[in-house]
Amino acid sequence: MKKHFPVIIEQDGDGVYIVECPILKGCRSYGHTIDEAMKNIGEAIAVSVEDDFQESDISFIGMRDLELAV
Repeated sequence: MKKHFPVIIEQDGDGVYIVECPILKGCRSYGHTIDEAMKNIGEAIAVSVEDDFQESDISFIGMRDLELAV
């Protein structure tokens, strides 16, 4: 069975892509290309799901931008 997981992709100052799955606590990975980062986060999600994810635990609601004066 296939599941869909939301991911957030960012790029740091060195050009490395950092990817995080916000519904799985601490599930992050990176890569030097978006494709590599997506492959790596897929593997990280698979490990996380095997360990302790249950379907009824979390429902993805959405994402928003938050603007703050800093």
